[in-house]
Amino acid sequence: MKKITYLFIILFSLLTNNIFAQNNHMILKLTYGDVEIELYPDKAPNHVKRFKELADSGKYDGVVFHRVIEGFMAQSGDVKYGNSNSPEFNLSLAGTGGSELPNVKAEFTDIAHTRGVLSAARSADPDSANSQFFICFDSAPHLDRQYSAFGKVIKGMEFVDMIKKGDPNSGAVSDPDKIISIKSK
Repeated sequence: MKKITYLFIILFSLLTNNIFAQNNHMILKLTYGDVEIELYPDKAPNHVKRFKELADSGKYDGVVFHRVIEGFMAQSGDVKYGNSNSPEFNLSLAGTGGSELPNVKAEFTDIAHTRGVLSAARSADPDSANSQFFICFDSAPHLDRQYSAFGKVIKGMEFVDMIKKGDPNSGAVSDPDKIISIKSK
């Protein structure tokens, strides 16, 4: 009987761990293909919560990658001015807006800004992150512990690499790619 109880506990533990892990995986649909993202709620719980809330409510659907710098990063997430499906869409203002939710306080972590890492975009104020985020194309150690990293691309980075690049200096993209959708897996 003890063996059966232990077996049950082990199986239950494995199943629940898998369920919780699944809840922290997102699918970012791009024109080029699907990108799987793993989120790190143990490292940046408030940023993960905000990202999932906006993603699962459809706020990121149609939002453009307004700032994309070759070899550095692709930035998106301006749900106010960057949503190409919204009457408020304004490409010249994309990158200056956010959501109607309050800003998120910085959660600097030990996650290095390496290829595929998701991090919160913000102004000079570390506590000004709201809805915008970026995905690193390559390592950017100067951002470590300066920006709140909260996830990483674990599959489909080749599709992120295909996102249209912007001006080499500003990163501004004149005809930007957009997020088709981001949803929990």
